[in-house]
Amino acid sequence: MALTASFILASASPRRLDLLAQIGITPDTVDPADIDETPLPGELPGPHALRLAESKALLVASRHAGAFVLGADTVVACGRRILPKADIIDQARQCLRLLSGRRHRVLGGICLVAPDGRVTRRLVTTTVTFKSLDQAEMDAYLAGGEWQGKAGGYAIQGRAAVFVRYVGGSYSNVVGLALHETYGLLRGQGYGQP
Repeated sequence: MALTASFILASASPRRLDLLAQIGITPDTVDPADIDETPLPGELPGPHALRLAESKALLVASRHAGAFVLGADTVVACGRRILPKADIIDQARQCLRLLSGRRHRVLGGICLVAPDGRVTRRLVTTTVTFKSLDQAEMDAYLAGGEWQGKAGGYAIQGRAAVFVRYVGGSYSNVVGLALHETYGLLRGQGYGQP
């Protein structure tokens, strides 16, 4: 791909870097946005994911004039409830109990700020169904520590893959970035055009 302007990833997520590399895109710079990710009162999961992705992209774009800046956020939702990015084991345990034997949604907010300041956004929804988990399975998963910092307390690309009975929609969205939609946004704004 011939680059027309630099490409900045407004995320510290190693998963997003790996996903972009999978489609042949390497950011020129990784500049994480440090924003408050607390949901607003009454905020639904979809608008929350979009707001965070846009806030990240706009903040980082203010530091990199004339660049493509990509912001993203992943939200795991059970109904209208936004599950946390698990920081402590009790949060992860509560998430797994809630997700056990149920269907949930993973909402990926994507926002691209183009060099001319145009802002485009996409919301990608993936449906995931977990099998019913027994206590031993939950304990073994939690003991591995893979849940740390993960939305909903699990990483589908890791050991939690054995919990997943069904995925409807973008798998890469659940990992951290919907690649089809991200590529479409970048191409639509002229990134990589000769």
